[in-house]
Amino acid sequence: MVRVVINSRTAALAAPVALLLLLPAPKVAATPPQCARNPAVLPATTRLRAALTDGRFVAYEPTSLRVSDGRVTPADPESIRADLRVLRPKFDALITYSANHGAESIAGVAASLKFRALIIGVWDPADNVELAAAVAAARRYPQLVVGLSLGNEMLFSHRISPAALAALVARVRAQLPVTALATTEPFHVYHQPEVAPLLGQLDFLLVNAHPIFQPWFHQATDDTAAQFVVNVLAELAPLACGPILVKETGVPTAPTSAGFSEARQASFYRALRVHLPPGAERAFAYFAAFDAPWRAYDAIAVPGAAPGVHPEEAHWGLYDAERRPKQAARELPALSGEH
Repeated sequence: MVRVVINSRTAALAAPVALLLLLPAPKVAATPPQCARNPAVLPATTRLRAALTDGRFVAYEPTSLRVSDGRVTPADPESIRADLRVLRPKFDALITYSANHGAESIAGVAASLKFRALIIGVWDPADNVELAAAVAAARRYPQLVVGLSLGNEMLFSHRISPAALAALVARVRAQLPVTALATTEPFHVYHQPEVAPLLGQLDFLLVNAHPIFQPWFHQATDDTAAQFVVNVLAELAPLACGPILVKETGVPTAPTSAGFSEARQASFYRALRVHLPPGAERAFAYFAAFDAPWRAYDAIAVPGAAPGVHPEEAHWGLYDAERRPKQAARELPALSGEH
């Protein structure tokens, strides 16, 4: 997740006239990519489109995972099972952030609880151990794992170049020709011309689009914030070689001193469901499943942010850290079918 102010006409499309003076100038659109055709991945992208159309995704990080000063406390398998049991009545599709530090258990637990789709996040795809764990899970659960996300905001944080990431995608493609591949970036990164060759290699796009970090957010309605996300997708459509799933968007529920609350989170998601109904080519995931108190103090949780404590980072969940549902979760109807 990243704090970034849009440098695009997108914000102008989304904002009321009174807010336009806060917005930066439009940018030049990137060149559409030359899309590679990967026939072997068609069954996976077909299942992904089906999950986007009539499933419900949530971005999931285990509640038992902790990161402090770069030291990781691994997730516990039984805690993962408890997490997913809570989520399963309202969600049937997951997006994760890493494939190690206990996350190796997620696919097996999700399969046993009859989740329909899993996109495995690989936090550091240059880590051969983590990448091997993700590849193994995709091979073991081919009907569950619809895709891999190779990295999270790696281009934005300059941890890799577009060319190097494209080469990595090609390497993973050779190992997993039948699994859909993507990466995750803030939406504005995909507009950079040097990213176009990488986009041509991706089977779908995962996008972070946070209205709360736009300069107009606190003066805007939740309807405006939701429309902003829709406009982001409209601008990205010519750059995508497959479906687009908004991996991160939402409103934290605290601190109240910053104008955040359960009521506003719920209101935003109500508006987003109206403006962005699920479909095979465009959909959004709920961000995130659970609060993570450690994120308020994590130096890498908010790339590009000023140093210091960021209390809102602890409160993105639709459920709190004790797995209790907040208003937005309570308002979601249970999914039909077996849980």
